[in-house]
Amino acid sequence: QGQPVESGGGLVQPGGSLRLSCDVSSRIWDYYAIGWFRQAPGKEREGVFCVASADGSTTIAASVKGRFTFSRDNAKRTVYLQMNSLQPEDTAVYYCAADSTGWCRGLNEYDYRGQGTQVTVSS
Repeated sequence: QGQPVESGGGLVQPGGSLRLSCDVSSRIWDYYAIGWFRQAPGKEREGVFCVASADGSTTIAASVKGRFTFSRDNAKRTVYLQMNSLQPEDTAVYYCAADSTGWCRGLNEYDYRGQGTQVTVSS
């Protein structure tokens, strides 16, 4: 199936924007739930967003609601996480992950995850 591959991280000032990309295999695209989570130093992992392939339902963390949006490009098998109004507390490594059941079951249930991409929000 292959691991997801993230890109698009970097350094941005508070209030700025970044768009993360995640390329996935055809099998993951067709059958797996796809999500994003983040890990900051000294903090627990936090689920950011997930979309279930089973029924299209989505979950989004309260901490990013209204600032982060999710989109997908079917032709490229790529999902995007558009992050606006970034704040220092958004600094973390962001991971794209996939759940083989097609449902967003939670952070510990992902079957595949990428290597992560660093997002740093600092002035």
